[in-house]
Amino acid sequence: MPKTVIYQLLPRTFANFNAHPVHNGDIEQNGCGKMNDITPKVLRQIKHLGATHVWYTGILEHATQTYYYRYGIRRDHPAIVKGKAGSPYAVKDYYDVDPDLAVDVPKRMQEWEALIERTHKTGLKVLMDFVPNHVAREYHSDNLPAGVEDLGANDHPEWAFSPLNNFSYLPGEKFSPRFDIGDYEEYPAKVTGNDCFTAHPGKDDWYETVKLNYGVFYRGGREKQFHPTPDTWKKMLDILLFWSAKGIDGFRCDMADMVPQEFWQWALPKVKEQYPHVIFIAEIYTPALYKGYLDAGFDYLYDKVGMYDYLRAVTSKNYPAEGISQQWQQTNDIRDRMLYFLENHDEQRIASGFFCGRGMCAQPAMIVAATLGTNPVMVYAGQELGEKGMQAEGFSGIDGRTSIFDYCGIPAVQAWSNKGKWDGAKLDDEQHELREFYTRLLNIACKEKAISEGEMYDLEYAQGAEFNRHEHFAYLRHYNGKHTAGSHIVLAVLNFDDKQADIEVRIPEEAFAHLGIEPSEHELVFTDLLTGSEYRGYLCPTRPFRITLPAWKGALLKVK
Repeated sequence: MPKTVIYQLLPRTFANFNAHPVHNGDIEQNGCGKMNDITPKVLRQIKHLGATHVWYTGILEHATQTYYYRYGIRRDHPAIVKGKAGSPYAVKDYYDVDPDLAVDVPKRMQEWEALIERTHKTGLKVLMDFVPNHVAREYHSDNLPAGVEDLGANDHPEWAFSPLNNFSYLPGEKFSPRFDIGDYEEYPAKVTGNDCFTAHPGKDDWYETVKLNYGVFYRGGREKQFHPTPDTWKKMLDILLFWSAKGIDGFRCDMADMVPQEFWQWALPKVKEQYPHVIFIAEIYTPALYKGYLDAGFDYLYDKVGMYDYLRAVTSKNYPAEGISQQWQQTNDIRDRMLYFLENHDEQRIASGFFCGRGMCAQPAMIVAATLGTNPVMVYAGQELGEKGMQAEGFSGIDGRTSIFDYCGIPAVQAWSNKGKWDGAKLDDEQHELREFYTRLLNIACKEKAISEGEMYDLEYAQGAEFNRHEHFAYLRHYNGKHTAGSHIVLAVLNFDDKQADIEVRIPEEAFAHLGIEPSEHELVFTDLLTGSEYRGYLCPTRPFRITLPAWKGALLKVK
């Protein structure tokens, strides 16, 4: 079974070929990537990179400062939209596709369906966002299926809380945040999306969104009123079934742990009963809730507060590499269901001045993310090209991220795309080298059975004084399938140091016994799967394996 490798892209920025945008420019000035620009050619290149899934971010129609009123789409008040383009996570119609992404706006749904079909024909699977916790302040669906009522249509805004309501209200209070919103009016105020139970959110709150009510009375000691089934549960299940019927293969569920586990436990089996192939990935930041959300039906969980945070700290803050062991051990019983990554739309770019300033320096960390376990790994568009994310696009400012709020492109992806040719003609030598590294690594992760299906044995604890545990990390991967001849053994050795290192790796007897490997006192030939280089060494408890690695490099050494 191949490893799941997710390639995340936001069509608005991914396919925006305007290399000279105006600061805080609108869609006419700066342009916008379209779904139709994601052609079979670029999809084949994403597949060649090693991806198995594409997560199309920002497909759902969301609040924006761009006017589409001539297409029957209501205007959004600019005071409650972040950036000219708006946040993809301030959804204003769960049943529609964002018009920014369409060449022919009235046919935006057909263009999305065509992209799903193109992606599938390339041999890739399709993921999209499900944003269940909050919606845009002016949410209104103009594309409701027959027989479906809009969110809030039957609410009683005079009630602060009721499981019959889709929103929670602040009766008697007018929405009046701690900044100017001009003539925008909301009365009574709704509760803001980040559990902000005040009519006066600040600019750091999710003031552009309102929280959905799943039957939890937050101001009543978080009392749960789930019987009868809250109305919001039914409406959100309908939304999941609507998009599943379009042929998508999974949902990345935004802020899943802000929605009660009981809802997921109720809804996900109902979706999978009709669409058993659909997977669910939870954006979740509370380790104490991990097992509960897996039991509720999630297939995979973000490993952000554990593995991501630590790999970043090893790479950019000189944390000891040996601490990686503790991170995988903390989730060892569910490790095959933890999603590893080093970038996504929320996190700062590796090559930004806020992370480590150069994409090449994260190679050992990325090797860990891709090959430590059989669990899925994710790459964010431009990561494989060393995108810096250091532009001041507008609302976002210089923060080390590619803005999700502004009309802008991704310079590294623009160099790869070369105005839609997708020939890489404008990539520099380092970008070509980095992309080749990612291509080799992700394909190894998918196709090398020792990594995609085998067992891992952490060697860090067994190293002697000559091994620098602060800068180096090592582990074995082994697969001995019943239907394959012989065993597959891969030794991973990583150098997180900023200088070349001579590394001695000891493999204890326990590793051979645990993995069922026969040690050999004879010198063997190892091939580095990442470079093709050959090394000679030993695979036994009595003699260490020796290798010299350049700064910020790693090797995946397969016994020949």
